[in-house]
Amino acid sequence: MKVAGFDEVQRGAWAGRAGAFAGSFAKLCAYTAPELLDAAGVGRGTRVLDVGTGPGTVAGVAARRGAVVTAVDAEPGMVELARRAVPGAETLTAVLPELPFEDGAFDAVVANFVVNHVGRPREAVAELRRVVRPGGRVAVTIWAAPPAAGQALVGRAVEAAGATRPSALPRLAAEDDFPRTPEGFAGLLAGAGLREVGCRSVAWDHRAGAEEWWSGPAAGVGAIGQLVVSQDERTLAEIKRHFDVLAREFLGEDGLLVLPHEALLASALR
Repeated sequence: MKVAGFDEVQRGAWAGRAGAFAGSFAKLCAYTAPELLDAAGVGRGTRVLDVGTGPGTVAGVAARRGAVVTAVDAEPGMVELARRAVPGAETLTAVLPELPFEDGAFDAVVANFVVNHVGRPREAVAELRRVVRPGGRVAVTIWAAPPAAGQALVGRAVEAAGATRPSALPRLAAEDDFPRTPEGFAGLLAGAGLREVGCRSVAWDHRAGAEEWWSGPAAGVGAIGQLVVSQDERTLAEIKRHFDVLAREFLGEDGLLVLPHEALLASALR
């Protein structure tokens, strides 16, 4: 029941927020798309599945490489955005860890910042393995922990405001969690039966206006957004006040925030 609660909350958290994600955090997540596809060996003619496609960012890059693209997402609003963005791809609604494809249906499977949103990460990675052919590649990204300074900005504002985490926002069950380190992430893939696993860190500075960066959490996007919008009006105002102050630490000469981020990119063979 604990795990089911996590998945249920995740689905509800993303419902109706495709546009808010596309206008905020999607730009951040796009950075890893080329390296993710490189790690999966995606090129012209590759049959690739993009799991958790969001607004179709990775799928679009794969299509421009000449790949044969299938894309899925658990949120229908994301699927609609992806269909518009990548009209040549087959795009449908599907939820990990049960994908509607036969064993070995793809040459490569990618999942960009998806494993951190599922309640059963081991089963999710095993499902990615199932749908890739023998000798095919799986490549996945997650956020590193502890988070880089830019990623931690909103969390610092939440903490400074004295906000508490509601019980309605469950954490991943301890028995299903894994270390968000290169070794821990690689171990997750190896434990799912993948081989020749490699994992490395990817770091970059994301540039965004302060109000653009705030717009994602303010709309309830992601785990941090759900925490923000669950607060009462007074606490929410305090979070925003602290955010405005803390954001000045990252202000660049052009008026944009320069936000350091770090992700983990793991890839392996079936």
